Amino acid sequence: MNSSSLQVDGSSAEPNESTARHPGLAGQYAPEGIPLLRQYLRIALRWKWVILGSIAACVLLGVIISLLMTPHYTAATTIEISRESDQVTEFKGVERDTGVADQEFYQTQYGLLRARTLAERVAAQLRLIDDPSFFEKFGAPSGDPAFELRDGRYPAAGRRKRQREAGELLLDHLSVEPTRLSRLVDIKFTSPDASFSSRVANAWAENFIESNLERKVQSTSYGREKLQQQLAEYKSRLDESQKQLVGYASNQQIINLPAGSGGDGATTQERSIVVDNLASLNTALNQATADRIAAEARFRQAGGKGASPEALDNQAINGLRQRRAELAAQYEQMMVQFEPGYPAAQSLKSQINELDSAIAREETRVSGSLQSTYRAALQREQTLKTQVDRLKSDYLDLRRRSIQYNIYQQEVDTNRALYDGLLQRFKEIGVAGGVGINNVAIVDPADVPQLPSSPNLLLNIALSILAGAGIGIALAFALEQLDEAIADPSEVERRLGLSLLGSVPTVADMTPREALLDRKSDLFDAYLAIQTNLGFTTDHGVPRSFAVTSTRPAEGKSTTALSLATTLTRAHRKVILVDGDMRSPSIHHLAGITHDRGLSNFLSGENDVPSMVFEIPELEFSVMTAGPIPPNAAELLMGPRLSELIEKLLKNYDHVIIDSPPVMGLADAPLIGNQVEGVIYAVESHGIRSSMVKTALARLQAANAKVLGGVLTKFEARKAHYGYGYEYGYGYGRDEREVEAA
Repeated sequence: MNSSSLQVDGSSAEPNESTARHPGLAGQYAPEGIPLLRQYLRIALRWKWVILGSIAACVLLGVIISLLMTPHYTAATTIEISRESDQVTEFKGVERDTGVADQEFYQTQYGLLRARTLAERVAAQLRLIDDPSFFEKFGAPSGDPAFELRDGRYPAAGRRKRQREAGELLLDHLSVEPTRLSRLVDIKFTSPDASFSSRVANAWAENFIESNLERKVQSTSYGREKLQQQLAEYKSRLDESQKQLVGYASNQQIINLPAGSGGDGATTQERSIVVDNLASLNTALNQATADRIAAEARFRQAGGKGASPEALDNQAINGLRQRRAELAAQYEQMMVQFEPGYPAAQSLKSQINELDSAIAREETRVSGSLQSTYRAALQREQTLKTQVDRLKSDYLDLRRRSIQYNIYQQEVDTNRALYDGLLQRFKEIGVAGGVGINNVAIVDPADVPQLPSSPNLLLNIALSILAGAGIGIALAFALEQLDEAIADPSEVERRLGLSLLGSVPTVADMTPREALLDRKSDLFDAYLAIQTNLGFTTDHGVPRSFAVTSTRPAEGKSTTALSLATTLTRAHRKVILVDGDMRSPSIHHLAGITHDRGLSNFLSGENDVPSMVFEIPELEFSVMTAGPIPPNAAELLMGPRLSELIEKLLKNYDHVIIDSPPVMGLADAPLIGNQVEGVIYAVESHGIRSSMVKTALARLQAANAKVLGGVLTKFEARKAHYGYGYEYGYGYGRDEREVEAA
């Protein structure tokens, strides 16, 4: 029976603090610790209708709001923002190196897309500044003179203010959404007008590209201005240095030939005319010396005898010699036949002599020509040498005078190089600014949306469900914190500090008396467990005298007193049940008798106790009713008569059980509790606030009444905070009832 009573009570296997305080409560155990998540789930189940109601209200509100909302249309333009733009020129420094910090670059671009100046630019392009319908659609500030219509138009004085307001309105309805891990960006604009949304989205992308190009041009304007100033400065320096150079050259008679290209394509540098003449004459002198040496060699080789190579190679001399050889051959042939005096032979001899004379004359002429050539070459060499010597002196003098000239020339060259570099830089910046380098391109222009983007009924319902669930859960936890009702057995000790003797279920299909008569009923099993636990409250078992009370009426104290009397009787104990509630008696109804004689008679002075005791045959124990209702019940209880009555009854009975009045508002219960061995406190589940119970317990403690423990009455497991782990009944009888119910 002890084992079954512990199961009925729903206790755990570990002793609680009450066992330590009351060693007699050996069978009383604390409920097992429950995981936090499971506690939350059970709280949600307990307040499920609050949560479901909150969700339903939020869903209904969301549907109503969605149906009443004005449809909005969202148009999107997709653009590509390149990390590096194409480099049109090779000039370094014209473009910014964006590859150093990509994230910074793209975040800057996103910020520029939401710039106020860009929004005002779009508003100006679409002519929204002076459009009353635009401000009516999106809402214009009321009471502002800039938005007061005069003859259907806005005043010109407030144009700047309207432009700023129009830009802010556009920004409020614009969203910039980059595509993750790409260079694509979606520019979305939402408004009640589908075509207007499309126009704004496309205009936004176009104006962003234009403003991007303008910023690049503006970024080079400052550089051009600075370069113009430097160009003017270095141009003045170059002119001044050139004047100094020309003036010095004129004073010193320094004449230089300009640089140019040679015949072989090589570029010649600027050179002095003296150097040029010296080089030319020196070349001519070298040639003249070579010619003189060659002429001298030919002349000395000839030696004046005419055997020079020139004479041997002379055609006239060779022709004369050939003719002489022919005539000599004829003469020799004739001498074979004739004598030298032969006239023909003499004629031939005469011709040969003439040819010899001609050859001699010709050789003499050739030899004289070689000598003349030698003398002419010698003369020319000497003349050129004289000229070269003179030019060498002039060149040395020129080099002395060219030191300062070279200084001036270097200054001119430096100034010209600086000027040319700045001029080239200026030209390239101008080209870069004029080309319009663009790193932004429109990928997909915005189309006119066909379906509204909001309200999204399904999304709003989903959000309403989430909001309702959140509000409902918050309300559930708030109600849980504010709820002071004793919901389950574990809270009797946690909230009230009472040792739990047991919990009693609600009996719906029968009266408590009928349930007690059925030994297989849940009610009987519950009180049997309470009786078992009550046996551990003292060192001699179940207290011989104890009272049953509660905080207020109708909490089940009378049923508890009747049930404990029944269970003790069936445990072969002799029990008497005394109705101590003289203000509202109820025990006589159970016995089916009147309360003409009872406790109030004894307390008033009568001593005939047997005449005041009645038997209940069905329940097999005795009953003393409350007696006639006295006008001063508390005064009767304050006297010594109650303790005398308990002593007399204990002589004939094993246990005296007093059904005490409620504690709150009355002095009866503390007075009775002070006279008995202990008090059993009945607490209605979900029926009373814990603060009231604590106040009542404090009154009992003030009266030195010993509270043995608490009994949780009218307990319904399905309403418990922590679930459905509490069940009553065990064995064959319960199975039969379940089968019959099925």
